Amino acid sequence: SLNSLNHDMTLPEFKFIWYMEYSHRMWGRAVGLAYLLPAAYFWRRGCLSPPLKGRVVALCALVCFQGLLGWYMVKSGLEEKPDSYDIPRVSQYRLAAHLGSALLLYSASLWTGLTLLLPQHKLPETKQLLRLRQYAHGTTALIFLTALSGAFVAGLDAGLVYNSFPKMGERWIPDDLLAFSPVLRNIFENPTTVQFDHRILGIASITAVTALYFFSRRIPLPRRTRMAVTSLLAVACMQ
Repeated sequence: SLNSLNHDMTLPEFKFIWYMEYSHRMWGRAVGLAYLLPAAYFWRRGCLSPPLKGRVVALCALVCFQGLLGWYMVKSGLEEKPDSYDIPRVSQYRLAAHLGSALLLYSASLWTGLTLLLPQHKLPETKQLLRLRQYAHGTTALIFLTALSGAFVAGLDAGLVYNSFPKMGERWIPDDLLAFSPVLRNIFENPTTVQFDHRILGIASITAVTALYFFSRRIPLPRRTRMAVTSLLAVACMQ
């Protein structure tokens, strides 16, 4: 089926795709070694405190899980369904899981590294500060959800359905938004709904980040925190 679908592909074009996949696998294995080897070294030298040992074990386990999840995802693209002539593609569910696991691994690694490198600021626990922290956590969850929805867009090629913004075609809400039955399937399997949800989540994320920035301006915060919030807004606008 691959041959019939890509009969016009040249050998250099195939090599490019092959080397992209090969490089991704090799890079993933290198990342795994970059976690496991230093962890074993510092553990043996007694450099890790008991709480840090737990974190290191969790990070190393997550690295291994990430590799297995990648294999499980690719496997779904090689399984030919009986009586199916559709374009071979990986499962959008497994793609979203692979991306979500990678984001969790990256965030946990960065958080652990910054905790060790930068001393924590001792700030008075005012109501405004607690509210800011809660809002920041909520914004983080929203951004994470938006990224996962992007994996569903990629997995279903949903970005090709509509290419106009802010409207989708000539309408604000497309006709086939709830075309699948049961209704819940549309959120994960209907390309139109998947693209619509990703747009809404993206707009909600940039709005939440902007609101977080302006709310943070009303609170006396350390310079490092202000730089982080400003950088977040800049990256969100660029994205």
